[in-house]
Amino acid sequence: METVSRRILDDIDMQLLALLQENAQLGHAELAENVKLSIAAVHGRVKKLEQDGYIMRRVAILNQEKLDLELTTFIFISTNIHRKSELEALEAALQAMPEVLECHCITGEHDYLLKTVHKGRRDLERFIRSLNQLQVTRIQTTLVLRDVKSTTMLPLDV
Repeated sequence: METVSRRILDDIDMQLLALLQENAQLGHAELAENVKLSIAAVHGRVKKLEQDGYIMRRVAILNQEKLDLELTTFIFISTNIHRKSELEALEAALQAMPEVLECHCITGEHDYLLKTVHKGRRDLERFIRSLNQLQVTRIQTTLVLRDVKSTTMLPLDV
């Protein structure tokens, strides 16, 4: 992840971020109406928030079930790799796997935590076999029974 510049955000910047993370499709006119600024002022602020890295990208959140990706897992991976070049190769391989929604380097008993999606158990089995081709020493898979909370919204004090 690249380093982003830091600046003090005022209340209007925070309101814009909150509005956009709730609905990234809001146009400048709708945003301006909500924060009581001109469209031009809102356009400038949003552009600055993007340039400064506060807004990384705008995305559509898709319905997993409608796309037959009903199986969500959390997979813990352990490895004995210690050389930087080998770790970078492992992480590049994990990043390239479309089933991996999130990959976190973690502390504790395991080295990585993956959040993955699959069409079913056969798809999951194929994925685990592909993980076994990497330099991993242990794989522990946990299946998600149901989502209690799933959000992309950061807690902003607005």
